[in-house]
Order: sequence, then structure tokens, then C-alpha cells
Amino acid sequence: MAATVRISEATHKVLSELARREQVPMQTVLDRAIETYRRNRFLDAVNETYAALQSDNRTWASELEERKEWRRTITDGDD
Repeated sequence: MAATVRISEATHKVLSELARREQVPMQTVLDRAIETYRRNRFLDAVNETYAALQSDNRTWASELEERKEWRRTITDGDD
């Protein structure tokens, strides 16, 4: 599916230059940039949630205890 997206002239120049340098279509540069942005936003959200978890002492202690349980389960029978 093709769609039209408006971008500024300055962005178009940058996009065009990147595509020329990499010898790929502008759409490929956009696809890569958007995927990188999506991944970064996901990691930002994970980090925010993790920070919130750590800021609550009771919840964080519970998390650490659960990790201990998982380690015991994972290594159970590794003699």
C-alpha cells in the first residue's frame, strides 16, 4: 500500500541525501528510520516502567524475590 505523507522541504533534502549516499530508495530510508524510532519508543517505555518498579520498595523486593525463584527453577536438576 502506498500513501502520501507531507514532509518539510528540509526533511526531504536530508532524506534524499541519505538515500543517495546509501544507494537505496527514499522509502527504504524512511522505513528504517521509522522502525528505529518505534524500537526506541518501546525501549523508553520499558525503561520508564522498570524505573517505576524500582521506585516502589515493596514491589521491587517482590521482583527480586521472584527472580531468585526463577533462578532456582532454571538451575533445578543441574548437577
